[in-house]
Parts: sequence; C-alpha cells; structure tokens
Amino acid sequence: MRLLKKLNIIVVVLLLCASCTSLQSQETSAKEGWIATWASSQQLTERNNNPPATLTNSTLRQVVYVTLGGSKMRIQFSNKYGNSPVEIKAANAAKSKGAGTSAIDTSTDKALSFNGSPSVTIPAGEEVYSDAVEFKVEALSNLSVSVYFGATSPNVTGHPGSRTTSYIQEGNLVSAAEMESAAKTEHWYNLSMIDLWLDDSYACVVTLGDSITDGRGCTTNKDNRWPDFLARRLKANPETAKIGVLNHGVGGNTVTTGGLGVPVSQRFEHDVLDPCGVKWVIVLEGVNDIGGGGGFSFNRGGSNVPDKADQVIAVYEQIIEKAHAKGVKVYGSPILPFMGSQYRNEEARQKINNWIRTSGKFDAVIDLDAAVRDPEDPTRLKAEYDSGDHLHLNPTGFEKMAESIDLSLFKMTD
Repeated sequence: MRLLKKLNIIVVVLLLCASCTSLQSQETSAKEGWIATWASSQQLTERNNNPPATLTNSTLRQVVYVTLGGSKMRIQFSNKYGNSPVEIKAANAAKSKGAGTSAIDTSTDKALSFNGSPSVTIPAGEEVYSDAVEFKVEALSNLSVSVYFGATSPNVTGHPGSRTTSYIQEGNLVSAAEMESAAKTEHWYNLSMIDLWLDDSYACVVTLGDSITDGRGCTTNKDNRWPDFLARRLKANPETAKIGVLNHGVGGNTVTTGGLGVPVSQRFEHDVLDPCGVKWVIVLEGVNDIGGGGGFSFNRGGSNVPDKADQVIAVYEQIIEKAHAKGVKVYGSPILPFMGSQYRNEEARQKINNWIRTSGKFDAVIDLDAAVRDPEDPTRLKAEYDSGDHLHLNPTGFEKMAESIDLSLFKMTD
C-alpha cells in the first residue's frame, strides 16, 4: 500500500510538472509579437524632393537596411500626408543584392497581400500593414520592397533623406530581377515600417533627431549613418544582439515649431511610442530651433534666444513624461557644436546642454557633443569629424558618435 501511495504521488507530481511545462510553453507563445526592425519618419514631400518620374502605373523599388532578423514579417505603407487615395496594385519583397543596385535575389521574391488581396487602396491620411508573410530576413542586411502603383496622391508622403537609391519604372516590375531602365532618386516614398514576429527577448531603440541623425554627410548607399553604426555595435555585442535600431531622423526638423516635417512636439507619439517593441529612445535634436543667422533658420521669430531654449526644454520635459508613461526610457544628448557654420546662438546651445546634463530629467545622458567636439575649441566640431559645413558630420564622425555610446544602457532585464 505504501509503495502504491508513493507511485500515486509520483504520478501526480509528474502530471503537475507536465501541466506547468505546458503553461510555460503557452506563456512563452503569448509573449511573441511584432517588433520593428526598420522605420522611416514620413512627411509631406517638398516639391523639389518629389519623385523624378510619375508613380502612377509605375513600379517603385526601394532598398532599406534592416537591423533585426526573423522569419515572418509585415510591411507598413503610408499615405499620411496625401490629399487623395493611393492604390497599391501589387507589392513584393525580396533580398536586395545591395544598396546602390535595383537587382534582387529572385529566389527570395515574395508577394505581399492585404487582408488576403494582392492590392489595397490607402485613404488619404491613413497607413496600412500588409498581411504577415513567411520571409527570412537577415539582420543588418538590405531588403528590397517593390510596389506597383495605380492611382497616387498629388501630395506625396515620403522621406526625402533616404541616403539610398530608389528606382521608378513604368509598368508592373515588382518581380523583375533588375530595373535597368528605371529613373533613380535618393528618396523613399510611402514606405514607413517593417516589423518582424519575434519573442520578447527582442526590442528596439529609436534614434530621434534631425539631419544629423537622418545621415546628412554620410555616403549614399553605404549605410554609414550613426544609427547604422550603433545597430552594428549592438548586434556584435552578445548582451545587446537582439536590439534593433529605428532611425527617426528628419532633415531640417525642429523640436518646437517650424522646420521641415512634423516637429518632435507633434510626432513623438507616432514615431517613438507607436512602433512595436520600443524600449528606449535617444534624443538628439534642437539645433534647428536655435540655429539662426546665415539666412538659413527655422527659428520663426526666435530673436529672443533664451525663450527659444526654454521652449525646447519644455518639449523635452513633455516627451520624457509621455515616454515614461509607456515604460520607455529616454536618453538625451546635448546639441552638437556648430560654430563656423551658418548657425549662431551658442548661448542657447549652452543653456539647453546644461539642462540636459544637470537636470536629471533624462534616464541617462549620452554625451555625443563631448565625443565629437574639438578639445581646443568646444564650440566647433573636431576637424576629422566635420563634413565640411561645420554642422554635419562625415562617416568617421558618425562612427565616433556610435562608438561613444555605452551599450550597458540597453539592458533587456530592466
């Protein structure tokens, strides 16, 4: 009888263990979800940045640099700033044969669908996701997305600062091995986000900024913006290898008002808090708010420099509060030096930078200013990092920025 009781107890324990294992398996499955691997801030494209050839009844092939890898993805298309619907007749994804070429690996070519249909119409002001598609995405690789448009909007939604060549050719060529007769342009249009289906050991960080983050000064088709260098550093470090980078830099952008694209005060929730899997954001922006001088200023009526600095700081405080409410950590960087450029207002830069460094409002300070300034004259960029305009950096400077970031700030266990 005692032996029988012991056997019964053992059976019950085994059943309980099996039940726990099953529950743990279900719990693990429940923690899977979409994580963004690439993103681009959208804006109303300025006239001089519009497509060089019509998108209507043409194929647009765009190449992007994804940061995380996975086996199932979905792609978001945007008509957020359009004034009429945009019709996608067909859309495909394939492994690119490299930035700077329209060639794809045709063995990887996959058609996208939208609620089971190969086509979709995006209303003005809206964004749509494709259905999930089984597709092997390699981390730190170039992915090609081809779209055959029907009707398009006169007001074009896009991202002017792609720093990567896109291709436009009349007709349906979404599966073409190459687009040899395509018109070329260094802009992206209507392509806004790529997500992967991953478990919760993955996450991403947003780099939020202006043209410095967007990559002005980098080499076209070389993926050498500072967020690109950061993505490669994160991947090479075992403790951060599952963290992707979303570049939400916008050339000419501001924190408060004016500038190009929607200012940070208005785009923060959409660009930083809405993408899937964001745990951190690095903020490097404000130079266009305070710039002034040289006939090139987005500071509308900002002659009262201290007031403008206070306005930038006020928005910093607002976005920090919004991020913390969503469990996102905010890392702030002081504004980089710009003396010698067309910009002025060093007083405002110092006021903002002092607040960033000493207020304690940010979860941490990533001092990109200290990383690239000239030690002999901290109001200027170090010559070896200067693109030549004394405001934007070259690829060496971008790499230095990424190298200066403490990777221990990105802990998945926090």
